[in-house]
Amino acid sequence: MRRRTPVMAGNWKMYKSVAQTIEFFEKFKPLVAPAAHCEIVIAPPFPALAAAAEAARGSRIRIAGQNLHWEAEGAFTGEVSAAMLSAAGCSHVIIGHSERRQYFGETDQTVNRRLRAALAAGLIPIVCVGEKLEHREAGRTNAVVGEQFDGAFAGLTAGEFSPILVAYEPVWAIGTGRTATPEIAAEAHRLIRDRAAGRFDSAAAESLRILYGGSVKPDNIRGLMARPEIDGVLVGGASLDAQSMAAIVNF
Repeated sequence: MRRRTPVMAGNWKMYKSVAQTIEFFEKFKPLVAPAAHCEIVIAPPFPALAAAAEAARGSRIRIAGQNLHWEAEGAFTGEVSAAMLSAAGCSHVIIGHSERRQYFGETDQTVNRRLRAALAAGLIPIVCVGEKLEHREAGRTNAVVGEQFDGAFAGLTAGEFSPILVAYEPVWAIGTGRTATPEIAAEAHRLIRDRAAGRFDSAAAESLRILYGGSVKPDNIRGLMARPEIDGVLVGGASLDAQSMAAIVNF
């Protein structure tokens, strides 16, 4: 019996207009209406957030931002605050995605600042950690993921940590078609849970929900979710298609 409620999240990245977002939810909502076994989160691009929240109204589907700034407001051209995400209808926000780290200079320290801003605004952070291919080949997965965990959650109390979701996304499996086997993913999830127990306490570790992200598709979701260490998924490309994402939700 799975103790933690799974979270099935979709990250659309820089895809879909407002019109395409509305069309997606028209197809998606009836397909996942019976899905009481899990929480469903969709992260559209910023311009489509309000339309997504309105389209999801009356359903179990929750909306996430893909990033946020740590300041409440200010001269930060192109940035979005936690309050703006909340006002647009978001309940969650993705923080520290590997693409933010790779292309936009995200660090463990800025992840920490962003998640603190999210928590202060009542948003649920989905904090991403994961190693690159060279780290895995060098046997440094545990060290890299551990460092990211410690940096991201530095200074937090167990109470502050409790609402946070962690997404393990091996960078070598994102958008490559290569998926970590359920065994590889489960091993990393155990590492993260052990880190949470050491950093906080056993109760925080036991209640922590850890999602897997990395080329998740309808044809591999059952194998992943069969592992008790895996509490859900953060889906990229497959979340753009309503039928595909619904198949993942309804695993």
